[in-house]
Amino acid sequence: MKKFQIAYIPIGVPTFHLESAQKEFEKSTALLQSLGENIAVPEEMLLSLDLLEKFTKKLEPDLIVLQNVTFANAAYASEVLAKFDCPILLWTLREPVIDGGRLRLNSLTGAYSAANAIRAFREEPFTYVFGGPEEETVIAKVTAAVRAAKLRFSMKGLKLAAVGHTPQGFGFGRGLDADMLKTFGVRLESVEARELIDRAKGYTEEDVAEYLKDGAERMCGLEKMPERNRVDFARLYRAYREYVSENHIGALASRCWPDFFTAFGTPVCAVLAMLNDLGVAASCEADAYGALSMYLGMELTGMPVFFGDPVSMDEGENTITFWHCGTAACSLARTDTGAKVGVHCNRKIGPTLDFGCRAAEAVTVFRIGRKADGSFRFFLAGGEAPDKPKQFEGTSVVVRMAHDAAGIVEQSVLDGWEPHFVVIYGDVEKELVILGNMLNIEVCRY
Repeated sequence: MKKFQIAYIPIGVPTFHLESAQKEFEKSTALLQSLGENIAVPEEMLLSLDLLEKFTKKLEPDLIVLQNVTFANAAYASEVLAKFDCPILLWTLREPVIDGGRLRLNSLTGAYSAANAIRAFREEPFTYVFGGPEEETVIAKVTAAVRAAKLRFSMKGLKLAAVGHTPQGFGFGRGLDADMLKTFGVRLESVEARELIDRAKGYTEEDVAEYLKDGAERMCGLEKMPERNRVDFARLYRAYREYVSENHIGALASRCWPDFFTAFGTPVCAVLAMLNDLGVAASCEADAYGALSMYLGMELTGMPVFFGDPVSMDEGENTITFWHCGTAACSLARTDTGAKVGVHCNRKIGPTLDFGCRAAEAVTVFRIGRKADGSFRFFLAGGEAPDKPKQFEGTSVVVRMAHDAAGIVEQSVLDGWEPHFVVIYGDVEKELVILGNMLNIEVCRY
């Protein structure tokens, strides 16, 4: 199976100050090698088209770091563009000395030549960074670009399952297999909810004893649920886990109401919470693009994310509350309450999760959305999660927005965004902006 590869392509010509260029080449190599394992680095600077051709002959990059170690004309970038169709990070080096004497590198002029060629070849935006390899802003930008490219690469191996259909009036989350594959490289698999329900019904209590134990260890108060609901939760839990494992599913969008109340008698909410804890992005109301949004956040942070609706706003505190019926991962619960178990706020059947999420110094609110013309867009907003208790029955997180909460709500409603959002624990805005550019998707920052 192909591994993610970064290709460092330091281009230039030998008529500039090669001692200065060599120092930047060595420092840039060290930075890139610190960011991953499979980094293709040339033994020397590529100061001729022949050297460039020789180095790139056997590469299969998923990200190209194209750096002007000195000035190079557009023929160098054009050669790279003719060979590879992958994201590009164009890197300009700062002039090492300004003393009224010789221009050492002239990297910036080279960047203009390369950028002009890139824009002639491609529609999607490229990523650009200016500065030396020891500058903090450069390290942050290069790191974010690498992480975004890895995320793009990982989506090509993702299989996302849609369990059942979106309820009436929730068509915004309905995924189409061709769109998923074309835009994101993701394979969409569909299965009827009744198939998993029937599978769950076939298990005996003995068959699901270990799943019931696992759920009881993760949740607080499962033992207070009626016995039938506890056992049925464990049956569903096993059915979903085995389906995910057998079919190599990395993200899942599940139908929930009304089927699991009417046809099974127990909600699927807590099962989705378990999957989220296990690293499988799991959305409810069959929101496929919500599940994919969750997956991206989980890949970037290595931890679960919150999935829910914006339900309340406090202008005085500059906060927006996100809530849902009870599918949040247990590991997101406040430590003073733990992952408490409750009943569904409308149907009054459990188990669901019923807690407020823990605080965080930085969060990112994110959504993969679709416009009326069918094109995709990213919603992005930053903030923090203050220490707040549960706001409503179900699971909730309060976000103090980095910008005006009232303005964000008003504009995002006017812009026609879907009602499901993901709250990612961590600041990953840079990575998601770069990913949007790599996918040629509009990024809307609020």
